[in-house]
Amino acid sequence: MKFNICVPFLGFENVKEVELEKIDDVFMKMTSCEDERISFTLIDPFVLREYDFEVPRGVKEKLEIDKNSNLLILNIVLIQTPIESSVVNFIGPLIFNTDNKKVAQIILGESTKYGVAEKISSFLKK
Repeated sequence: MKFNICVPFLGFENVKEVELEKIDDVFMKMTSCEDERISFTLIDPFVLREYDFEVPRGVKEKLEIDKNSNLLILNIVLIQTPIESSVVNFIGPLIFNTDNKKVAQIILGESTKYGVAEKISSFLKK
């Protein structure tokens, strides 16, 4: 499924369109349509933890979000071996509006309780 980027991804401002591909029930792959070498593994943050934040009004407008919008929230994960050493960026969530195929990244403020590189292992039941 292809999405148009309406708020640029931090560090990847030249990427305008991405393709999202399901890997399994937890992970997805996002690849730039302009440059297939730009690719990210994404994770559903809700399988790891309670996760909530406010989407800024300007981003809601660009994504054309309303109360009936179907949204998909994903976070970038840096895959490591073993998988338990992988880290998730919880302060830069990606918001996908699956109704109109638009996506944006927001950066949560410094006061957030989330980290930029939290190990997956810290969320696994022991």
